[in-house]
Amino acid sequence: MKPSPVPREGSRLRRGALVLLTALSVTALAGCGSDSTPVKALAADAALPDDVADGTVLRLGIPDAEVALETSGLIDEVEGYRIEWANISGGPQSLEAFRAGALDASSVAEIPPLFATWTDTPVKIFAVSENPDPLDNPIYELGVAPGVEVGDLADLKGKKIAYSPGQAQGALVLKALQKAGLAQDDVELVELQSVNDTYVNALGSKQVDVAPLGGTLLTSYLAKYGPDGGTSIRTGIRDDASVLYGPAEVFEDADKAAALKDFVRLWVKARQWVKDHPDEFAQAYYVEHEGLTLEDGKRLLATSANRDVIGSWDDFIARQQETADLLSSEQGHPELDVTTLYDRRYEQVVADALGGS
Repeated sequence: MKPSPVPREGSRLRRGALVLLTALSVTALAGCGSDSTPVKALAADAALPDDVADGTVLRLGIPDAEVALETSGLIDEVEGYRIEWANISGGPQSLEAFRAGALDASSVAEIPPLFATWTDTPVKIFAVSENPDPLDNPIYELGVAPGVEVGDLADLKGKKIAYSPGQAQGALVLKALQKAGLAQDDVELVELQSVNDTYVNALGSKQVDVAPLGGTLLTSYLAKYGPDGGTSIRTGIRDDASVLYGPAEVFEDADKAAALKDFVRLWVKARQWVKDHPDEFAQAYYVEHEGLTLEDGKRLLATSANRDVIGSWDDFIARQQETADLLSSEQGHPELDVTTLYDRRYEQVVADALGGS
């Protein structure tokens, strides 16, 4: 079953309206993407072109990059193509948009490209980033329902755990069980999509005992249910992988591939700008765009917004291969060579941009 478009996780801004607006934007963007302009084919082993045809449009669901580029002024360096920003991020939303022909690229964790491939939606990864202090500043913690005692991973035995197979949170649950020496039969996995406040509400209502929570959702949960005994624990497991990816057909279009080449260069510069201007970015993105407090925004900068762009991908790919192997074993998916998911022509583009940033 295809996932339905949903608002971005953690946003507190008019959730009901965003559901409608996102659905409408996907439809509208799909219409924008269909024109009579012939596509200039680009072979997978051909060098990335520099020239972009007039009228080329990149449709991107990378909200933090949109804010960083606009706030820093780097958006003014876009030449020869146009960016249409979509209020889309995360695996379920981006995959639905890819299938609708409505989006060229998005930002996700390491799991969505695997599930896209396993569900017959070919994709390519063209940039990666990771947290410089992954264990000290994890993306996710395990939220624990009020009245439930979980002090370490061994205490997961016998618990009801929220589980989203196609998302990073689902992989984290499997990794936590593996680390604790537990099998799926030792717990009760309650399948829920981690969207909006689903996990927060499931914990608060005792539908589940444990659920992976990150960013604004963790903050929201502890603020709302902490007084009643809601807690969280860290897993001690790396959960920091982040990639930019898009439908494989985008990389077979010479003009879009060339535009992405330039965008990646700007994305690297924008990531560095965020590191150099944390307060300004926190105000623009977390406060004005996400509706959080400045204090919460600064705290979140230590995790998801503070990842380092990686210019050499071998170690990153090796870790993702371990994740793919785990999911193949625990969820019954075909074995997958994750190297086939990467367009490594962009690896050098990233490396060059890092050298010049």
